Amino acid sequence: MNDTRAAIRYAKAILDIAVDNKATAAVENDMRSVVKTISDSKELKDMLSSPIIKSESKKNALNSIFSGVNPITEGMIRLLVNNKRIGMLNEVALKYIILNEKLKGEDVAFVTTAVPLTPVLEKKILIQVAKLTGNKVTIENKIDESIIGGFVLRVGDLQFDASIANKLSNLKREFTNSL
Repeated sequence: MNDTRAAIRYAKAILDIAVDNKATAAVENDMRSVVKTISDSKELKDMLSSPIIKSESKKNALNSIFSGVNPITEGMIRLLVNNKRIGMLNEVALKYIILNEKLKGEDVAFVTTAVPLTPVLEKKILIQVAKLTGNKVTIENKIDESIIGGFVLRVGDLQFDASIANKLSNLKREFTNSL
């Protein structure tokens, strides 16, 4: 919970700086790139969360991976490394995207599925989420085969977990508690 609150604080600070410099769109593109890169690379996730790898090595790796990004994004990465919070990079990027979309009067629905969404299903989800939030919505589809089936939907602070993995976990918990 503390990491989520800290991620929101970092994201708000980055958004304030981006608004002051009229660079919200450029920084949002960088943040989307950060989220995609981290979600596509297990090695990068492991490196960011590893207590064994030195901060300087993490900073050098991230600078080479994300070379050419906006100076605000570079500053955020440097700040997270210096504060020993680089493991939160993905969460900060996600929170920034959400906050910036809200600033624009839009929402981002993060949908995690075991297989890619079809255009028809994506359209149905967009309609339902737009009814729920009352805002224009865009979908970010993340593929995670570990959820087995179903989906996990995150819009802002709300999360709906209809994944098979979650249902199996709940069932296991019920069996364990009834013994």
